[in-house]
Amino acid sequence: MKKVLNKLFEHQRLTREEAYETLTEITRGEVNEAQIAAFLTVYLMRSISVEELDGFRQALLDLCIRLDMSYAETIDLCGTGGDGKNTLNISTLASFVVAGAGGKVVKHGNYGVSSVCGSSNVLESLGYRFKNDETALRRELDEAGICFLHAPMFHPALKNVGPVRRALGVKTFFNMLGPLVNPAFPDCQLTGVFNLELQRIYGYLLQPTGRRFQVVHTLGGYDEISLTGAAKTVSNLGEKTLTPADFGGSVTETDISGGSTVEANAKLFTTILEGRGTAAQNRVVAANSALALQCISPGKSLEECIAEANESLESGRALGALKKLIELT
Repeated sequence: MKKVLNKLFEHQRLTREEAYETLTEITRGEVNEAQIAAFLTVYLMRSISVEELDGFRQALLDLCIRLDMSYAETIDLCGTGGDGKNTLNISTLASFVVAGAGGKVVKHGNYGVSSVCGSSNVLESLGYRFKNDETALRRELDEAGICFLHAPMFHPALKNVGPVRRALGVKTFFNMLGPLVNPAFPDCQLTGVFNLELQRIYGYLLQPTGRRFQVVHTLGGYDEISLTGAAKTVSNLGEKTLTPADFGGSVTETDISGGSTVEANAKLFTTILEGRGTAAQNRVVAANSALALQCISPGKSLEECIAEANESLESGRALGALKKLIELT
């Protein structure tokens, strides 16, 4: 590890193989916390290369506890986090809307590190118990349309890195890795990223996988379709720009801000699913849900997918998916 750190401090980049081996060493507990902190800090000060991120990704995938969900066509909705916007839990809300609309969601997530409340925080506060039992997770997917994969239960590497990430309290390259290492290897993926450079890298890494994907970034820094401005999407079908007008109009940053505590975010989460969200909140959730539904069914128009998302939310089916998931746990 000392050799790797010296190379990085000299402003050199790691090869894919060096990145792979370094993360594997961290997983095996061969690297102390001070070295881990130094290693993570490098990537706070410069951008990560495609080769480095790909090496880190492959190390986590080779070491993860894999799930076989291949009997269903599945999708993950997972953002990188790290945009510093403290929005409500948009991708998690959209996951339940997609499940309510008939999609099969294998949601990968974790506790918030650089934000108040990650997807794991909100679901745990609502009574969901994390698990990595494949039979139980399949039952959730079959009956609720969604199962939740708490990242540390599937990725041994995160056990050694977790305390350091929490102590740093800022985004690291592990934020970049989360959406790339779903242990169920879903067929489709909607991912939000916090900058355009990372969007480019994601497109490069996801294209060879054969899955249908949409990588989104709202100009202004959001790792989702925020409707605060124009957004760029990169997918297996190409690139395009979407505007708030495509989804019925813009919203303000205040409209989609989250709470200051986990409890406040969980209350806001259920309020929206219960149909008591504001028009702006509903529109943002429906926008992200619609892109996921279009990822599942590329032949459908955006307008059709928005209508399906709104129907899932307004009919209570999205709420029903949440209630069923909690009931099964």
